[in-house]
Amino acid sequence: MILQPNEVLHQGAGLTMNHLLSMKDLNPETINSLIEEAELISKGKVPELRKKFTAAYLFFEPSTRTKMSFEMAAHRLGISLLNFVPEHSSSTKGESLYDTVKTLEAIGTDLVVIRHSEDAYYQDLKDRISIPLINAGDGKGEHPTQSLLDLLTIHQEFGKFNKLNIVIAGDIFHSRVARSNAYALSKLGANVYLSAPDIWQDDSLPYDYVSMDEAVEMSDVLMMLRVQHERHGSEMDWTKEEYHQMYGLTLEREKRMKDTSIIMHPAPVNRGVEIADELVECERSRIFKQISNGVFMRMAILYRLLEKGAI
Repeated sequence: MILQPNEVLHQGAGLTMNHLLSMKDLNPETINSLIEEAELISKGKVPELRKKFTAAYLFFEPSTRTKMSFEMAAHRLGISLLNFVPEHSSSTKGESLYDTVKTLEAIGTDLVVIRHSEDAYYQDLKDRISIPLINAGDGKGEHPTQSLLDLLTIHQEFGKFNKLNIVIAGDIFHSRVARSNAYALSKLGANVYLSAPDIWQDDSLPYDYVSMDEAVEMSDVLMMLRVQHERHGSEMDWTKEEYHQMYGLTLEREKRMKDTSIIMHPAPVNRGVEIADELVECERSRIFKQISNGVFMRMAILYRLLEKGAI
């Protein structure tokens, strides 16, 4: 079913921005309107762009799910993609990220999606470019589109956020997903808790820490995080097996979860480390549902930025 733009997307109450950079920028009304729009798309009500748009995806860090789902979202909306490969670009010659984006803007690109290892890389761009920018992950900062697809998944399950107990567990200190989700979920009325080894806790986040044994018994949503080996200055203090037993979601711990609770993970998953291999696709797991929802949510975001010119 193809609907015309004015039939699918409403102008959600809340903030109006021509970029999507941080979940701190979105209020509950805007978040809920994006969830509604992505849900319509998931049911086959695909919006139709009124002109041909071109987007460029600049991924300076490896990605499978985020990059591929953005590409699928563009494909389904009829958006043309420019092939940008950092290793084959002028960034290897010392060109700044700003000059790269300005070049893409100058040749007619309508939107850019960027993943970068530098925290808040977008600060140097957001007020100096005239095309929309989507943050697909900045260092240890945020990952707003991952958060929005996670919120869609939770809403599909429970129909609400208020008073849900949500525990985000794992490598908190290095996780942009943890930050984006904690900010957003607390705005939406959820009770947010964190669980992590002492060395991976982040005191800048104003949420209580609980043990994994407490987490499995109290959570409605248990959101596991990947151990981000690439961001650690040294090897883990534990073997993979030791970490799994002390801080991971083991088979034994899963048995103590509430009947209605669900497991989430932004992926990629270190099977047998943060979560038992058998639980990745178990009945209460929503990990692959999150991946599917990523396409729908990113379609809603791309559509709104390109067709409406703002979030």
